[in-house]
Amino acid sequence: MPPGPLVIVGGTFDPPHIGHLVLGECARWQFGAARVLFVPAGDPYRKSGTPTPENARAGGPAERRAVTPGELRLEMVRLAIAGNPAFAADGREVARPGPSYTVETLEALRAEGWEELVLVLGSDAAADLPNWREPGRIRALARVAVAEKGDAPAPPGFERVAMPRLDVSSTLIRARVRAGQPTRYLVPAAVEAFIAERGLYRGGG
Repeated sequence: MPPGPLVIVGGTFDPPHIGHLVLGECARWQFGAARVLFVPAGDPYRKSGTPTPENARAGGPAERRAVTPGELRLEMVRLAIAGNPAFAADGREVARPGPSYTVETLEALRAEGWEELVLVLGSDAAADLPNWREPGRIRALARVAVAEKGDAPAPPGFERVAMPRLDVSSTLIRARVRAGQPTRYLVPAAVEAFIAERGLYRGGG
């Protein structure tokens, strides 16, 4: 196990894009991490609308849309990060049945011996953190750092990841694919080829 903190970049990654890669590299440098773990959610319940106590308590999910199967999103992450030895894809949330709870992943990483965890969230996810399972425990297990995303500023009380603002999102990529517009340079070439090969995002979602 390499020394130093472990940076965790979680998310839906539907699909992963250059913003995720820039975020991972900037966080790695900022926090002196030897490893950046990209962890796609198996069932991102706050987006998929899966009935959970957390969604019920929050009055419903933050989003409700069809999500690409986890195995495909995990494969896209693997393709996206290939070539950077500091980056690794972690499929534990895809393999774990039921909704994906970040607190369970952090508990597991601590049990594996990682003493310092840095959880990186987009500003939209950080704003939604109170609606997650055991948000207080999440903040006890990991240092939470926020990357500003779109028009959503980082909520107060969080560290910020210093990175260039890139006006790219998975929502944008899906929309461009549906419209038949180019995504070259917005996603890694291997991810672009995978999306075309599997016919992803041609319909709704």
